[in-house]
Amino acid sequence: MGRILKIGGATVNQTPLDWKGNRLNILAAVEAAKKENIDILCLPELCLTAYGCEDLFLSNWLSETAWEELQQIIPACDGLTVCIGLPVRIANVTYNGVCVIEHKSIVGITLKQNLARDGVHYEPRWFDPWPPGLTKEVEKGGQSVTMGDLVYEHKGIKFGFEICEDAWRQKRPAENLCQRGVDLILNPSASHFALGKSEQRESLVIKSSGEFNCAYVYVNLLGNEAGRMIYDGDIIFAQHGKLLKITDRLGTKPFQVSSCEINFDTPEKSQTFAPTDNKERNEEFTRATTLALFDYLRKSKARGFVLSLSGGADSSTCAVLVSEMAKRFSRDLGWETFCRSLGYPVVHTHAEIMKDLLTCAYQGTKNSSKITFEAARTLADSIGAGFHTWTLDEEIKSFTGKIETAIGRPVSWEQDDIAMQNIQARTRSPIIWMMANVKQAVLLTTSNRSEGDVGYATMDGDTSGSLAPIAGIDKPFIIQWLKWAQQELGYDGLKNVNELQPTAELRPLERSQTDEKDLMPYPILVEIEKLAIRDRKSPLEVFKLMASHHEPVSLKNYVKKFFRLWAANQWKRERLAPSFHLDDLNVDPRSWCRFPILSSGFTKELEALEKHQAG
Repeated sequence: MGRILKIGGATVNQTPLDWKGNRLNILAAVEAAKKENIDILCLPELCLTAYGCEDLFLSNWLSETAWEELQQIIPACDGLTVCIGLPVRIANVTYNGVCVIEHKSIVGITLKQNLARDGVHYEPRWFDPWPPGLTKEVEKGGQSVTMGDLVYEHKGIKFGFEICEDAWRQKRPAENLCQRGVDLILNPSASHFALGKSEQRESLVIKSSGEFNCAYVYVNLLGNEAGRMIYDGDIIFAQHGKLLKITDRLGTKPFQVSSCEINFDTPEKSQTFAPTDNKERNEEFTRATTLALFDYLRKSKARGFVLSLSGGADSSTCAVLVSEMAKRFSRDLGWETFCRSLGYPVVHTHAEIMKDLLTCAYQGTKNSSKITFEAARTLADSIGAGFHTWTLDEEIKSFTGKIETAIGRPVSWEQDDIAMQNIQARTRSPIIWMMANVKQAVLLTTSNRSEGDVGYATMDGDTSGSLAPIAGIDKPFIIQWLKWAQQELGYDGLKNVNELQPTAELRPLERSQTDEKDLMPYPILVEIEKLAIRDRKSPLEVFKLMASHHEPVSLKNYVKKFFRLWAANQWKRERLAPSFHLDDLNVDPRSWCRFPILSSGFTKELEALEKHQAG
């Protein structure tokens, strides 16, 4: 019959310092694995503490508490081998480890050799890399534990680990494991979500299983663990260059166990499953963001969301995402679990909860149009959100009058355009914050990434809020997503929104203000952004790469404008509310792109662009 093992992966939705909750999720996954008769169960990287503990990893007590928690899990690990990620502190140095438990005993702990250090990752700040080929006996809790670069054996199958980043480096632990004759490589990971990233992981796993002539199993964390990063719960099985199974990602449950029966002697007889995971970009965005919103709400213990609903694309996107969150999670979890998770009485109806879950306010001025008001009201009514409206002209007049008295002259659009726009946006902030405070709710701010690039937002105005759910995604994506949501998700209340051209509505209506007139066409802005920020190109390099398909004079002006505004507005990006990482780049300096608040503003680089004569 040959060597056949049932290999399992378990994704878990964890929270930093939630020792009881994290332990219970792991124990529930172990029990589910037993019921499936799984031989080896792999859980994600640092699943015992959660990945997002940040500088707490530098403390002694965090690792000590993790070790104590591990002792409560070990007795449940009978009848199968369980692999659990946790930090390990040795001589005041922290390592990222995976503990292998068999027959209620620790067999060993593998320590991570390569640390993620780019993009959103800062692992070298917290962990030291473990040297390849080295093992060490360490005293932990009165017992001697073998740690380091280890190979294990279960029922005649040799297995080892690559821990997340280990698999993405040119010099990989898998090379050494292959030389040591392993049949199975397990990869417990905490790999953040980004649109389209799952395909890259799938390709890596398939290629690795072929290159190293083994079975390869990848297991990722799940959920919005600590505020910004989303984990999609990817579980992937491959063998000898062939995909065996990939699970549906971005699940709504606290844990998910997936298994595959692998034949190590006759690989063609291993189980295979047809993929069902939906990787369509709009659906992927929706699932990731609704998961992040649900986790943020329940983990923060807030009482719903408050939103300044302008009738424009950004605030409408936030409203629909909250509505879709309620639909999907109440359906998948069941009504009782959904209500209890968010602290609502089970006896409430969907309509009652939706009205409390999302409170919207249209905050108008004399420069607001009836069209945007109707767009906001119609959308709020269609999703069942609470809706209020008020005007702010009296407050704006009061502030303006005080400044005019102070400076001894009238303020005017000709002389004080930015100040007159900003006071309208800022006047909206105190009252919507008061609504959020009264309701003990999370105030959503609606800035998108394209605005963050160029500072097209008013600090303490439309940036006010405690969570910025779409600050990690660009404006063109948002505009097309709203049309998709209307058509594919059935949000007919978006009809008016989708007919509008994006505008801040801060100048008098007769001036016909639009975002693109103030800035540049959004598709061009996004193209510049990807080259300048993601690919780190200079102004001249950006221009040369785009010159073949854009009118050169206008393009040169757009590139100059982008870089000048980018440099001048870093202080705004430093103050953005926490945002979800959703794409292959982010302008939040606390999670992806750092830039000096003060600089020359690309003076030399823009001079080089100005002097360049397009071919």
